[in-house]
Amino acid sequence: MEEKELKSMRKVFNNLKDKISPLANSPEIKELQERVIEIRKNAINNNQELIEIAQKSFKDNDIDCFLAKDDKEAQKLILNIIEEEIKENSYDENNIKIAKSKSNTLREIGIHELLENQNYEVIETDLGDRILQLKEHDNNPTHPTGPASHLTRDDIADIVNNAMGTNLPPEPKAIMETVREDVLSLLAESNIGISGANSIASKDGSLVLIHNEGNISIVASKKLHILLVGIDKLVETLEESISIAKLETVYATGKPVTSYMNIISGPSKTADIEKKLLKNMYGAEKVVVILLDNGRSEAIKECLWCIGCGNCIVSCPVYNIVGNEFGYSSYLGGRGVAMSKFLKGDKTSYDSSIYMCTLCGNCTKNCPVATPTNEIIEDMRYNLQKNNLYIKDHKEIKDNIENKGSPY
Repeated sequence: MEEKELKSMRKVFNNLKDKISPLANSPEIKELQERVIEIRKNAINNNQELIEIAQKSFKDNDIDCFLAKDDKEAQKLILNIIEEEIKENSYDENNIKIAKSKSNTLREIGIHELLENQNYEVIETDLGDRILQLKEHDNNPTHPTGPASHLTRDDIADIVNNAMGTNLPPEPKAIMETVREDVLSLLAESNIGISGANSIASKDGSLVLIHNEGNISIVASKKLHILLVGIDKLVETLEESISIAKLETVYATGKPVTSYMNIISGPSKTADIEKKLLKNMYGAEKVVVILLDNGRSEAIKECLWCIGCGNCIVSCPVYNIVGNEFGYSSYLGGRGVAMSKFLKGDKTSYDSSIYMCTLCGNCTKNCPVATPTNEIIEDMRYNLQKNNLYIKDHKEIKDNIENKGSPY
């Protein structure tokens, strides 16, 4: 990241801290936090049972459900589902537009590259993600809920003008309106939506998706709605999912509640004519859920407590200096580095700058579910060193101290 981008990111993070702190320290949120910690612990401890319950509940709710053991299997499932939809509805294969919402899990499996290699056009509906999509180069996100936090209004105006051939001033409202109109015009030709989910209520067969822009409602209304969700997002009940959504909103945005909370428990239906159940009213005609493992079943349980708010990176001294160089894909900062081991292996966690971490514990202190990221990273470093994955300069210093009594 460039220094001006880091400077902009730090400014946004400081403003975010000022919003989050008083709300997070209120008695109501402290109580909610304690409740969510127990929810997450219980859910991860009983993950396999919740998967089995969810599969049955989804079937009862007329939702197709698949379990993908890794990213390759998830990719294959998504392509097969889309190809089947195209064939069944005789869509023009040369004009397939897919509405997409923000999702770390979709980025994890490389959804853009996957779909664009099939000549499908992916339209990011989240404003921040759409800006990064128009940026084309160096377009990795810097915050889970504010992916373009490192860009100033001048940067964004330049990006939009270059990509769309416009001449917008660096005025946020003008930028927003222009991008919105462009996205909506493209989505008018789209029949397929793809998204993640913030939480899954296994017993209810329901998926909870939170957003502020209203874009997920559009994605979910497409004829086919595909949801890719990590198995770590499973909890027991809808009430538990809502509690997680509320706490995530507090720690992600500094607001007590999000503007929109979509609960998806099946395809669109109505019973307004003589109480006769009819499918396919306004929303999706078909809902497909893919539960992604991809190393999660082998991960340290504490790694899976995360609710995706991003508050750990806001308070991380390393991340505030180097930005998204510290992390893996859209899993940012120390927790992302730790998770990368299970998603892609030891070498990936090493390449994700695991040795940048100061082990200060700020991430854990500011995590709403107290994920002990610094302790996890310390243990991982120990194992990496045994596998000869360490910074060579550090070993030279160590050897000099042992042999010469001096680091030099």
